[in-house]
Amino acid sequence: MLPYYLEICVVVLGSLMLCMELFAGRRSRAKIAMVGVAGLGVIFALLMFAVCSPGEDLQYWGIYHFDKWAAFYKGLALISTLLVLVMAREFAPVFKHYTSQDEEKSGIGEFYCLPIFVCSGLMWMASAKDLVTIFVSLELVTMGFYVLVAFMRRNVGSLEAGVKYLILGALSTGFLVYGIAWTFGVSGTFNLEELSVVLAGDDIPSAPVMFAFALLIAGIGFKIAVVPFQIWVPDVYQGAAMPVTAYLSVASKAAGFIVFLRVVDPFLAAPSIREPAIYLMVFVTCATLIYGNLAAIAQKNIKRLLAYSSIAHAGFLLMALPALGAAGTIAGPGPESAISFYLAGYLLMTLLCFLVLTVVRVATNGEDLTALEGLGKRSPFLAFAMLVGVASLAGIPLTVGFFGKFFLFNIAIQNAMQNGLWIVVFLAVLGAATGFYYYFKIIRAMYWEGSVSEGEVTGLKVGRLAMLAIILLVVAVFFFGIFPAPLLGLTL
Repeated sequence: MLPYYLEICVVVLGSLMLCMELFAGRRSRAKIAMVGVAGLGVIFALLMFAVCSPGEDLQYWGIYHFDKWAAFYKGLALISTLLVLVMAREFAPVFKHYTSQDEEKSGIGEFYCLPIFVCSGLMWMASAKDLVTIFVSLELVTMGFYVLVAFMRRNVGSLEAGVKYLILGALSTGFLVYGIAWTFGVSGTFNLEELSVVLAGDDIPSAPVMFAFALLIAGIGFKIAVVPFQIWVPDVYQGAAMPVTAYLSVASKAAGFIVFLRVVDPFLAAPSIREPAIYLMVFVTCATLIYGNLAAIAQKNIKRLLAYSSIAHAGFLLMALPALGAAGTIAGPGPESAISFYLAGYLLMTLLCFLVLTVVRVATNGEDLTALEGLGKRSPFLAFAMLVGVASLAGIPLTVGFFGKFFLFNIAIQNAMQNGLWIVVFLAVLGAATGFYYYFKIIRAMYWEGSVSEGEVTGLKVGRLAMLAIILLVVAVFFFGIFPAPLLGLTL
Protein backbone atom coordinates (compact mmCIF):
# COMPACT_ATOMS: atom_id res chain seq x y z
CA MET A 1 0.00 0.00 0.00
CA LEU A 2 1.35 3.41 -0.96
CA PRO A 3 1.89 5.54 2.17
CA TYR A 4 0.13 8.66 0.91
CA TYR A 5 -3.07 6.64 0.52
CA LEU A 6 -3.38 6.98 4.30
CA GLU A 7 -3.96 10.74 4.08
CA ILE A 8 -6.36 10.19 1.20
CA CYS A 9 -8.33 7.69 3.30
CA VAL A 10 -8.54 10.18 6.18
CA VAL A 11 -9.86 12.94 3.89
CA VAL A 12 -12.40 10.53 2.37
CA LEU A 13 -13.51 9.54 5.88
CA GLY A 14 -14.00 13.19 6.84
CA SER A 15 -15.98 13.83 3.65
CA LEU A 16 -18.18 10.78 4.34
CA MET A 17 -18.89 12.07 7.84
CA LEU A 18 -19.83 15.48 6.42
CA CYS A 19 -22.28 13.79 4.04
CA MET A 20 -23.81 11.92 6.98
CA GLU A 21 -24.20 15.24 8.80
CA LEU A 22 -25.85 16.81 5.74
CA PHE A 23 -28.60 14.17 5.58
CA ALA A 24 -28.99 13.54 9.32
CA GLY A 25 -31.82 16.05 9.81
CA ARG A 26 -32.86 16.18 13.46
CA ARG A 27 -31.45 12.76 14.30
CA SER A 28 -28.63 12.24 16.79
CA ARG A 29 -25.11 12.86 15.54
CA ALA A 30 -23.56 10.27 17.87
CA LYS A 31 -23.32 7.77 14.99
CA ILE A 32 -21.12 10.21 13.07
CA ALA A 33 -18.59 10.13 15.90
CA MET A 34 -18.73 6.33 15.95
CA VAL A 35 -18.08 6.21 12.18
CA GLY A 36 -15.07 8.45 12.76
CA VAL A 37 -13.74 6.23 15.54
CA ALA A 38 -14.23 3.06 13.48
CA GLY A 39 -12.73 4.65 10.35
CA LEU A 40 -9.63 5.89 12.14
CA GLY A 41 -9.21 2.43 13.67
CA VAL A 42 -9.24 0.88 10.20
CA ILE A 43 -6.77 3.46 8.84
CA PHE A 44 -4.47 2.80 11.81
CA ALA A 45 -4.57 -0.90 10.89
CA LEU A 46 -3.73 0.01 7.27
CA LEU A 47 -0.72 1.95 8.56
CA MET A 48 0.84 -1.39 9.48
CA PHE A 49 0.85 -2.37 5.79
CA ALA A 50 2.47 0.91 4.76
CA VAL A 51 5.42 0.72 7.16
CA CYS A 52 8.69 0.64 5.23
CA SER A 53 11.69 -1.57 5.93
CA PRO A 54 14.26 -0.47 8.57
CA GLY A 55 16.50 2.24 7.17
CA GLU A 56 14.31 2.67 4.07
CA ASP A 57 13.18 6.18 3.12
CA LEU A 58 10.48 6.32 0.46
CA GLN A 59 10.20 9.62 -1.43
CA TYR A 60 7.44 10.90 -3.68
CA TRP A 61 7.55 14.05 -5.83
CA GLY A 62 10.45 15.35 -3.73
CA ILE A 63 8.09 16.69 -1.04
CA TYR A 64 6.60 13.58 0.62
CA HIS A 65 8.85 11.22 2.59
CA PHE A 66 7.89 8.04 4.40
CA ASP A 67 10.26 6.52 6.92
CA LYS A 68 10.01 5.03 10.41
CA TRP A 69 9.60 8.49 11.97
CA ALA A 70 6.77 9.40 9.61
CA ALA A 71 5.02 6.10 10.34
CA PHE A 72 5.43 6.57 14.09
CA TYR A 73 4.04 10.11 14.16
CA LYS A 74 1.20 9.24 11.78
CA GLY A 75 0.22 6.56 14.29
CA LEU A 76 0.28 9.11 17.11
CA ALA A 77 -1.95 11.46 15.09
CA LEU A 78 -4.46 8.69 14.35
CA ILE A 79 -4.64 7.42 17.94
CA SER A 80 -4.97 10.89 19.45
CA THR A 81 -7.71 11.88 16.97
CA LEU A 82 -9.60 8.66 17.68
CA LEU A 83 -9.50 9.28 21.43
CA VAL A 84 -10.49 12.93 20.98
CA LEU A 85 -13.60 11.78 19.10
CA VAL A 86 -14.44 9.48 22.01
CA MET A 87 -13.96 12.43 24.33
CA ALA A 88 -16.09 14.72 22.13
CA ARG A 89 -18.93 12.21 22.19
CA GLU A 90 -18.91 12.32 26.00
CA PHE A 91 -18.71 16.12 25.91
CA ALA A 92 -21.75 16.51 23.61
CA PRO A 93 -24.12 17.83 26.35
CA VAL A 94 -21.76 20.75 27.03
CA PHE A 95 -21.41 21.50 23.32
CA LYS A 96 -25.18 21.67 22.96
CA HIS A 97 -25.47 23.91 26.01
CA TYR A 98 -23.16 26.49 24.43
CA THR A 99 -24.48 26.16 20.85
CA SER A 100 -28.04 24.83 20.54
CA GLN A 101 -30.08 22.00 22.02
CA ASP A 102 -31.38 21.29 18.52
CA GLU A 103 -29.13 18.61 16.99
CA GLU A 104 -29.50 20.19 13.55
CA LYS A 105 -28.45 23.67 14.68
CA SER A 106 -25.85 22.73 17.29
CA GLY A 107 -23.17 21.94 14.71
CA ILE A 108 -22.04 18.94 16.76
CA GLY A 109 -21.85 16.83 13.58
CA GLU A 110 -19.41 19.28 11.99
CA PHE A 111 -17.40 19.24 15.19
CA TYR A 112 -16.92 15.47 14.86
CA CYS A 113 -15.68 15.99 11.28
CA LEU A 114 -13.15 18.76 11.93
CA PRO A 115 -10.60 16.65 13.87
CA ILE A 116 -10.55 14.22 10.93
CA PHE A 117 -9.36 16.92 8.52
CA VAL A 118 -6.91 18.23 11.11
CA CYS A 119 -5.59 14.67 11.40
CA SER A 120 -4.84 14.60 7.66
CA GLY A 121 -2.72 17.74 8.12
CA LEU A 122 -0.94 16.24 11.12
CA MET A 123 -0.15 13.11 9.14
CA TRP A 124 1.16 15.13 6.20
CA MET A 125 3.40 17.11 8.58
CA ALA A 126 4.98 13.84 9.67
CA SER A 127 6.07 13.16 6.07
CA ALA A 128 7.12 16.70 5.15
CA LYS A 129 10.82 17.35 4.53
CA ASP A 130 10.32 20.43 2.43
CA LEU A 131 9.78 23.87 4.00
CA VAL A 132 6.89 24.77 1.70
CA THR A 133 5.13 21.46 2.35
CA ILE A 134 5.69 21.92 6.08
CA PHE A 135 4.11 25.37 5.90
CA VAL A 136 1.03 24.18 3.96
CA SER A 137 0.35 21.20 6.25
CA LEU A 138 0.99 23.32 9.35
CA GLU A 139 -1.54 25.91 8.21
CA LEU A 140 -4.11 23.21 7.41
CA VAL A 141 -3.82 22.05 11.01
CA THR A 142 -3.84 25.57 12.43
CA MET A 143 -6.95 26.66 10.50
CA GLY A 144 -8.80 23.61 11.76
CA PHE A 145 -7.86 24.51 15.32
CA TYR A 146 -9.07 28.11 14.81
CA VAL A 147 -12.57 26.71 14.31
CA LEU A 148 -12.33 24.06 17.01
CA VAL A 149 -11.12 26.47 19.71
CA ALA A 150 -13.96 28.96 19.11
CA PHE A 151 -16.61 26.29 18.46
CA MET A 152 -18.73 26.96 21.58
CA ARG A 153 -20.10 30.23 20.20
CA ARG A 154 -22.21 31.07 23.25
CA ASN A 155 -19.28 30.75 25.62
CA VAL A 156 -17.36 34.02 26.08
CA GLY A 157 -14.20 32.18 27.13
CA SER A 158 -14.26 30.05 23.98
CA LEU A 159 -14.68 33.07 21.70
CA GLU A 160 -11.91 34.94 23.51
CA ALA A 161 -9.62 31.92 23.18
CA GLY A 162 -10.42 31.69 19.47
CA VAL A 163 -9.58 35.34 18.84
CA LYS A 164 -6.29 35.11 20.77
CA TYR A 165 -5.30 31.92 18.98
CA LEU A 166 -6.15 33.47 15.60
CA ILE A 167 -4.15 36.66 16.18
CA LEU A 168 -1.10 34.99 17.69
CA GLY A 169 -1.28 32.16 15.17
CA ALA A 170 -1.20 34.68 12.32
CA LEU A 171 1.81 36.36 13.97
CA SER A 172 3.67 33.06 14.24
CA THR A 173 2.84 32.30 10.60
CA GLY A 174 4.50 35.57 9.64
CA PHE A 175 7.67 34.58 11.48
CA LEU A 176 7.64 31.16 9.85
CA VAL A 177 7.17 32.48 6.31
CA TYR A 178 9.87 35.10 6.85
CA GLY A 179 12.20 32.40 8.18
CA ILE A 180 11.49 30.18 5.15
CA ALA A 181 12.20 33.12 2.83
CA TRP A 182 15.54 33.85 4.54
CA THR A 183 16.46 30.16 4.48
CA PHE A 184 15.80 29.99 0.74
CA GLY A 185 17.73 33.22 0.26
CA VAL A 186 20.90 31.91 1.88
CA SER A 187 20.69 28.33 0.60
CA GLY A 188 18.70 28.40 -2.63
CA THR A 189 16.56 25.40 -1.63
CA PHE A 190 13.45 24.52 0.35
CA ASN A 191 14.37 20.85 0.70
CA LEU A 192 15.76 20.01 4.16
CA GLU A 193 18.14 17.33 2.89
CA GLU A 194 19.62 19.70 0.32
CA LEU A 195 19.73 22.39 3.00
CA SER A 196 21.92 20.14 5.17
CA VAL A 197 24.43 19.81 2.33
CA VAL A 198 24.48 23.55 1.64
CA LEU A 199 24.88 24.54 5.30
CA ALA A 200 27.73 22.06 5.71
CA GLY A 201 29.85 24.15 3.32
CA ASP A 202 32.46 26.62 4.52
CA ASP A 203 31.36 29.51 2.27
CA ILE A 204 27.95 30.08 3.92
CA PRO A 205 27.73 33.40 5.84
CA SER A 206 26.83 32.69 9.46
CA ALA A 207 24.83 35.86 10.29
CA PRO A 208 21.94 35.44 7.79
CA VAL A 209 21.80 31.68 8.47
CA MET A 210 21.52 32.32 12.20
CA PHE A 211 18.81 34.92 11.60
CA ALA A 212 16.84 32.45 9.46
CA PHE A 213 17.23 29.82 12.17
CA ALA A 214 15.90 32.20 14.84
CA LEU A 215 12.86 33.06 12.70
CA LEU A 216 12.08 29.38 12.10
CA ILE A 217 12.39 28.70 15.83
CA ALA A 218 9.90 31.51 16.51
CA GLY A 219 7.39 30.19 13.96
CA ILE A 220 7.49 26.53 14.96
CA GLY A 221 8.07 27.31 18.66
CA PHE A 222 4.54 28.74 18.75
CA LYS A 223 3.12 25.36 17.73
CA ILE A 224 4.98 23.40 20.40
CA ALA A 225 4.52 26.07 23.10
CA VAL A 226 8.07 26.92 24.11
CA VAL A 227 9.08 30.13 25.87
CA PRO A 228 8.86 32.95 24.79
CA PHE A 229 6.21 31.82 22.26
CA GLN A 230 3.87 30.21 24.81
CA ILE A 231 1.75 33.26 25.66
CA TRP A 232 -1.35 31.82 23.97
CA VAL A 233 -1.35 28.48 25.78
CA PRO A 234 -3.04 29.16 29.19
CA ASP A 235 -5.94 31.24 27.85
CA VAL A 236 -6.60 29.02 24.83
CA TYR A 237 -6.44 25.83 26.88
CA GLN A 238 -8.85 27.27 29.43
CA GLY A 239 -11.33 28.71 26.92
CA ALA A 240 -11.46 25.81 24.47
CA ALA A 241 -13.65 22.76 24.95
CA MET A 242 -12.06 19.90 26.87
CA PRO A 243 -11.55 17.63 23.79
CA VAL A 244 -9.99 20.52 21.85
CA THR A 245 -7.62 21.29 24.72
CA ALA A 246 -6.57 17.64 24.78
CA TYR A 247 -6.05 17.64 21.01
CA LEU A 248 -3.94 20.79 21.15
CA SER A 249 -1.91 19.41 24.03
CA VAL A 250 -1.09 16.06 22.44
CA ALA A 251 -1.51 15.81 18.66
CA SER A 252 -0.46 19.35 17.80
CA LYS A 253 2.61 19.11 20.04
CA ALA A 254 3.66 15.71 18.65
CA ALA A 255 3.37 16.78 15.01
CA GLY A 256 5.05 20.09 15.82
CA PHE A 257 8.01 18.30 17.37
CA ILE A 258 8.68 16.04 14.39
CA VAL A 259 8.74 19.16 12.20
CA PHE A 260 10.88 20.95 14.78
CA LEU A 261 13.40 18.09 14.83
CA ARG A 262 13.67 17.98 11.06
CA VAL A 263 14.02 21.76 10.67
CA VAL A 264 16.51 22.19 13.51
CA ASP A 265 18.77 19.29 12.52
CA PRO A 266 20.43 20.90 9.44
CA PHE A 267 21.23 24.07 11.39
CA LEU A 268 22.65 22.28 14.43
CA ALA A 269 24.85 20.23 12.07
CA ALA A 270 26.16 23.31 10.25
CA PRO A 271 29.76 24.04 11.39
CA SER A 272 29.39 27.81 10.92
CA ILE A 273 26.51 28.26 13.37
CA ARG A 274 26.42 25.07 15.46
CA GLU A 275 27.74 26.72 18.62
CA PRO A 276 25.45 29.80 18.66
CA ALA A 277 22.49 27.64 17.57
CA ILE A 278 23.07 25.28 20.50
CA TYR A 279 23.32 28.21 22.91
CA LEU A 280 20.03 29.58 21.56
CA MET A 281 18.37 26.20 22.09
CA VAL A 282 19.81 25.97 25.61
CA PHE A 283 18.35 29.40 26.43
CA VAL A 284 14.92 28.40 25.10
CA THR A 285 15.07 25.10 27.02
CA CYS A 286 16.01 26.73 30.33
CA ALA A 287 13.39 29.47 29.98
CA THR A 288 10.71 26.90 29.13
CA LEU A 289 11.57 24.67 32.10
CA ILE A 290 11.57 27.59 34.55
CA TYR A 291 8.42 29.29 33.31
CA GLY A 292 6.29 26.19 32.78
CA ASN A 293 6.97 24.61 36.16
CA LEU A 294 6.88 27.74 38.31
CA ALA A 295 3.75 29.18 36.69
CA ALA A 296 1.86 25.91 37.25
CA ILE A 297 2.26 26.07 41.02
CA ALA A 298 -0.35 28.78 41.64
CA GLN A 299 -3.01 27.49 39.24
CA LYS A 300 -6.45 26.46 40.51
CA ASN A 301 -8.10 25.87 37.15
CA ILE A 302 -7.23 22.34 36.02
CA LYS A 303 -6.90 23.22 32.34
CA ARG A 304 -4.59 26.15 33.08
CA LEU A 305 -2.53 23.89 35.34
CA LEU A 306 -2.20 21.34 32.55
CA ALA A 307 -1.44 24.16 30.11
CA TYR A 308 1.59 25.27 32.09
CA SER A 309 2.44 21.61 32.60
CA SER A 310 2.42 21.22 28.81
CA ILE A 311 4.92 24.06 28.53
CA ALA A 312 7.11 22.37 31.14
CA HIS A 313 6.98 19.08 29.22
CA ALA A 314 8.09 20.92 26.08
CA GLY A 315 11.11 22.04 28.12
CA PHE A 316 11.92 18.44 29.06
CA LEU A 317 11.67 17.43 25.40
CA LEU A 318 14.02 20.22 24.35
CA MET A 319 16.73 18.86 26.68
CA ALA A 320 17.72 16.30 24.06
CA LEU A 321 18.09 18.75 21.16
CA PRO A 322 21.69 19.91 21.85
CA ALA A 323 22.75 16.27 21.38
CA LEU A 324 21.37 16.11 17.82
CA GLY A 325 24.09 15.06 15.44
CA ALA A 326 26.05 13.45 18.25
CA ALA A 327 23.88 10.36 18.72
CA GLY A 328 26.85 8.06 18.15
CA THR A 329 28.49 9.34 21.32
CA ILE A 330 25.34 8.83 23.43
CA ALA A 331 24.88 5.54 25.27
CA GLY A 332 21.26 4.41 25.06
CA PRO A 333 18.45 5.79 22.87
CA GLY A 334 19.40 8.78 20.75
CA PRO A 335 17.70 12.19 20.89
CA GLU A 336 15.09 11.38 18.21
CA SER A 337 14.19 8.07 19.85
CA ALA A 338 13.97 9.54 23.35
CA ILE A 339 11.77 12.43 22.19
CA SER A 340 9.50 10.10 20.22
CA PHE A 341 9.14 7.71 23.18
CA TYR A 342 8.33 10.62 25.50
CA LEU A 343 5.72 12.01 23.12
CA ALA A 344 4.04 8.61 22.81
CA GLY A 345 3.95 8.30 26.61
CA TYR A 346 2.74 11.89 26.88
CA LEU A 347 -0.16 11.01 24.57
CA LEU A 348 -1.21 8.12 26.81
CA MET A 349 -1.05 9.92 30.15
CA THR A 350 -2.42 13.28 28.99
CA LEU A 351 -5.42 11.87 27.12
CA LEU A 352 -6.12 9.65 30.14
CA CYS A 353 -6.31 12.74 32.35
CA PHE A 354 -8.47 14.64 29.87
CA LEU A 355 -10.89 11.74 29.46
CA VAL A 356 -11.47 11.74 33.21
CA LEU A 357 -11.77 15.53 33.28
CA THR A 358 -14.31 15.39 30.44
CA VAL A 359 -16.60 13.12 32.46
CA VAL A 360 -16.19 15.31 35.54
CA ARG A 361 -16.84 18.49 33.52
CA VAL A 362 -20.10 17.13 32.11
CA ALA A 363 -21.29 15.94 35.52
CA THR A 364 -20.26 18.92 37.69
CA ASN A 365 -20.04 21.83 35.22
CA GLY A 366 -16.72 22.75 36.84
CA GLU A 367 -13.10 22.95 35.68
CA ASP A 368 -11.41 24.06 38.89
CA LEU A 369 -9.68 21.80 41.38
CA THR A 370 -12.85 22.00 43.50
CA ALA A 371 -14.65 19.93 40.83
CA LEU A 372 -12.32 17.04 41.68
CA GLU A 373 -12.88 17.24 45.43
CA GLY A 374 -14.18 13.96 46.80
CA LEU A 375 -13.76 12.17 43.46
CA GLY A 376 -12.18 9.24 45.29
CA LYS A 377 -15.56 8.59 46.94
CA ARG A 378 -17.85 9.69 44.13
CA SER A 379 -16.10 7.53 41.52
CA PRO A 380 -13.12 5.42 42.68
CA PHE A 381 -12.62 4.25 39.09
CA LEU A 382 -12.21 7.77 37.69
CA ALA A 383 -10.10 8.87 40.66
CA PHE A 384 -7.73 5.94 40.19
CA ALA A 385 -7.45 6.62 36.44
CA MET A 386 -6.68 10.28 37.13
CA LEU A 387 -4.15 9.24 39.77
CA VAL A 388 -2.37 7.02 37.24
CA GLY A 389 -2.30 9.79 34.63
CA VAL A 390 -1.03 12.42 37.06
CA ALA A 391 1.59 10.05 38.51
CA SER A 392 2.87 9.33 35.02
CA LEU A 393 3.04 13.04 34.18
CA ALA A 394 5.11 13.53 37.33
CA GLY A 395 7.43 10.67 36.34
CA ILE A 396 6.64 8.15 39.07
CA PRO A 397 8.36 4.73 38.54
CA LEU A 398 6.32 1.91 36.99
CA THR A 399 4.61 4.41 34.66
CA VAL A 400 5.55 5.32 31.09
CA GLY A 401 6.32 8.88 32.19
CA PHE A 402 9.22 7.64 34.33
CA PHE A 403 11.04 6.02 31.42
CA GLY A 404 10.26 9.03 29.22
CA LYS A 405 12.04 11.36 31.62
CA PHE A 406 14.78 8.78 32.27
CA PHE A 407 15.77 8.61 28.59
CA LEU A 408 15.77 12.40 28.24
CA PHE A 409 17.80 12.91 31.42
CA ASN A 410 20.24 10.24 30.23
CA ILE A 411 20.91 12.23 27.05
CA ALA A 412 21.08 15.59 28.86
CA ILE A 413 23.56 14.30 31.47
CA GLN A 414 25.85 12.66 28.88
CA ASN A 415 25.72 15.78 26.74
CA ALA A 416 26.55 17.92 29.80
CA MET A 417 29.54 15.71 30.57
CA GLN A 418 30.83 16.28 27.04
CA ASN A 419 29.96 19.97 26.59
CA GLY A 420 29.50 21.32 30.12
CA LEU A 421 25.80 22.24 29.73
CA TRP A 422 24.96 21.37 33.34
CA ILE A 423 22.54 24.29 33.70
CA VAL A 424 19.99 22.35 31.62
CA VAL A 425 20.25 19.27 33.86
CA PHE A 426 20.04 21.37 37.04
CA LEU A 427 16.89 23.21 35.91
CA ALA A 428 15.31 19.97 34.65
CA VAL A 429 15.83 18.32 38.06
CA LEU A 430 14.38 21.39 39.73
CA GLY A 431 11.43 21.36 37.32
CA ALA A 432 10.74 17.67 37.86
CA ALA A 433 10.72 18.20 41.64
CA THR A 434 8.38 21.18 41.26
CA GLY A 435 6.06 19.05 39.15
CA PHE A 436 5.52 16.69 42.07
CA TYR A 437 4.05 19.59 44.04
CA TYR A 438 1.48 20.86 41.56
CA TYR A 439 0.46 17.38 40.43
CA PHE A 440 -0.02 16.39 44.07
CA LYS A 441 -2.59 19.21 44.35
CA ILE A 442 -4.83 17.19 42.02
CA ILE A 443 -4.37 14.01 44.05
CA ARG A 444 -5.04 15.88 47.31
CA ALA A 445 -8.27 17.33 45.92
CA MET A 446 -9.52 13.89 44.85
CA TYR A 447 -8.76 11.97 48.05
CA TRP A 448 -8.37 14.37 50.96
CA GLU A 449 -10.52 17.42 50.28
CA GLY A 450 -14.26 18.00 50.07
CA SER A 451 -17.17 16.20 51.67
CA VAL A 452 -19.44 13.93 49.67
CA SER A 453 -23.00 12.99 50.61
CA GLU A 454 -24.37 9.48 50.06
CA GLY A 455 -26.42 10.62 47.09
CA GLU A 456 -23.35 11.87 45.27
CA VAL A 457 -21.30 8.69 45.62
CA THR A 458 -22.69 7.20 42.42
CA GLY A 459 -23.35 10.52 40.71
CA LEU A 460 -20.78 10.17 37.89
CA LYS A 461 -21.68 8.07 34.88
CA VAL A 462 -19.12 7.02 32.29
CA GLY A 463 -20.10 5.94 28.78
CA ARG A 464 -19.06 2.45 27.74
CA LEU A 465 -16.76 3.65 24.97
CA ALA A 466 -15.11 6.20 27.27
CA MET A 467 -14.73 3.58 30.00
CA LEU A 468 -13.08 1.19 27.55
CA ALA A 469 -10.70 3.95 26.42
CA ILE A 470 -9.81 4.83 30.02
CA ILE A 471 -9.12 1.20 30.91
CA LEU A 472 -6.91 0.71 27.85
CA LEU A 473 -4.97 3.88 28.59
CA VAL A 474 -4.41 2.89 32.24
CA VAL A 475 -3.15 -0.52 31.13
CA ALA A 476 -0.88 1.08 28.50
CA VAL A 477 0.61 3.55 31.02
CA PHE A 478 1.54 0.69 33.35
CA PHE A 479 2.58 -1.76 30.62
CA PHE A 480 5.02 0.61 28.91
CA GLY A 481 6.16 1.81 32.32
CA ILE A 482 7.25 -1.75 33.18
CA PHE A 483 8.14 -3.01 29.69
CA PRO A 484 9.27 0.02 27.63
CA ALA A 485 11.06 -2.09 25.02
CA PRO A 486 8.05 -2.64 22.64
CA LEU A 487 7.33 1.09 22.42
CA LEU A 488 11.00 2.06 22.36
CA GLY A 489 11.63 -0.45 19.59
CA LEU A 490 9.32 1.52 17.29
CA THR A 491 11.54 4.58 17.69
CA LEU A 492 14.99 2.99 17.21
